[in-house]
Amino acid sequence: MDINSIMGAQLAQLKHTVSLSVMKMAQNTMAAGATAMIEDFANAQQSVQQAAQAAPHPTAGKTIDISV
Repeated sequence: MDINSIMGAQLAQLKHTVSLSVMKMAQNTMAAGATAMIEDFANAQQSVQQAAQAAPHPTAGKTIDISV
């Protein structure tokens, strides 16, 4: 085996390792972003529900609108 083929094999292994590392970092970043979006969505839903309970419709149950 000559030196070029050995160096080529080592370079291929290094490229593979770096590629896997970059892919894992990107996956972790996307997972963190998804987690943050889910938490923000849950907080938004909670604030909408609180606002709906705190401020009921001003005429709900007080008048009936009937047209004939």
